[in-house]
Amino acid sequence: MGSDSEVEKSGRKEKKKVFALAPIAKPLAGKKLNKRIFKLVRRAAEKKCLKRGVKEVVKSIRRGQKGVCVIAGNISPIDVITHVPILCEEAEIPYIYVSSKEDLANAGATKRPTCCVLVQTKPAKGELSQDDQEKLKTDYDQVVSEVGEMASSMF
Repeated sequence: MGSDSEVEKSGRKEKKKVFALAPIAKPLAGKKLNKRIFKLVRRAAEKKCLKRGVKEVVKSIRRGQKGVCVIAGNISPIDVITHVPILCEEAEIPYIYVSSKEDLANAGATKRPTCCVLVQTKPAKGELSQDDQEKLKTDYDQVVSEVGEMASSMF
C-alpha cells in the first residue's frame, strides 16, 4: 500500500467539490469566471463594498441596493439560500453560483465560510478614490456582462 501523491489528493478534493454541489446551483461559474469573481470579491472586500452572509444580503436587496450576488453552491441544508435567487430576480440583480463557500470566504477576507455575498460598486460609508472606483467598476462591469450572458443562455 503506497501513499497517494499530491496530484491524486487534489483530484479527489476537486471531485468532492463537484459532488457536493446543490441541484439548484445554476448558473454555475466556470474556472475562468470563478477567478474573475473572486478577484472582484477580494477587491470589493478591501474597499468595504461587500455584504457578507444571507442576512446582510437579503436586507440589502430588500432595501433596494444593487450589485452582483455571488452564492456558494455547496451549502447544506440548501433551504438556507433557496430564497436568495428569487429575491435577486425580483430586484433584477444578477446572481451566479460558485463551487465552494470556503473559496468565497477566502476571497471575501473572512475565515468563516460564507453562503453568499453582494458586491456593490459604492461603499456603505465614505467615498472611494477615483482610481479605486474605476478599477472596481471595470471588474464589476466585466463580471456582470459575463453573468448576464450565462443567464441568457440558460433560458
